Amino acid sequence: MLNVKELHQYYSGSHILRGVSLEARQGEVTVLLGRNGVGKTTLLKSLMGLVPIKSGSIAFNGQPIHQATPYERARAGIGFVPQGREIFARLTVEENLRMGLAYKPGGTAIPTELFELFPVLKQMLNRRGGDLSGGQQQQLAIARALAAGPKLLILDEPTEGIQPSIIKDIGRVIRMLADRGDMAILLVEQYYDFAEALADQYLVMERGEVIARGPGSEMVDKGIRQLVAI
Repeated sequence: MLNVKELHQYYSGSHILRGVSLEARQGEVTVLLGRNGVGKTTLLKSLMGLVPIKSGSIAFNGQPIHQATPYERARAGIGFVPQGREIFARLTVEENLRMGLAYKPGGTAIPTELFELFPVLKQMLNRRGGDLSGGQQQQLAIARALAAGPKLLILDEPTEGIQPSIIKDIGRVIRMLADRGDMAILLVEQYYDFAEALADQYLVMERGEVIARGPGSEMVDKGIRQLVAI
């Protein structure tokens, strides 16, 4: 579904991404691990077109997208949940969800599946996003990204600052979405146990490079926890 080859990126002369290559396959959760500052968020911004790449290629669903705008990538079927959630605090839950349908025809209904995945959102449709707890805001951010029915879902550290009960709920939803078989999921995460539990495939980044990769079932034997320990 997503194929990235030899991505290079620079900030103010610093070489941030150094030949990063990865795949995210349909029906699988691909987990990207690494300490703070290794280039994970820069990579995701590059995938979404928020920052231009210096060299390399990005293909989605067999088509090159590295020159496409963020809007075009979203329309092609990529949903993005940024670090920090970035919901619209002054808008209601319903209005936030409708923002996820912005490029759909007017009058497109909010998918009922979103309320099956995150029941709390149905109870809070008229509440402002800024009045939700951190965990509820994260659920809202994920639901907003899912509203348009993406084929690739990219999540940047969805467990950050979230209470354990909601982390469990988010993990259940991610696994369910992958197991349906019609979506690829790229999960960037620092919480090792959460990542290991979900990973079909894993990658580890250090200093802008991928230094380890393989099936999620091998993470324990390969000592991946030690590679990403702070």
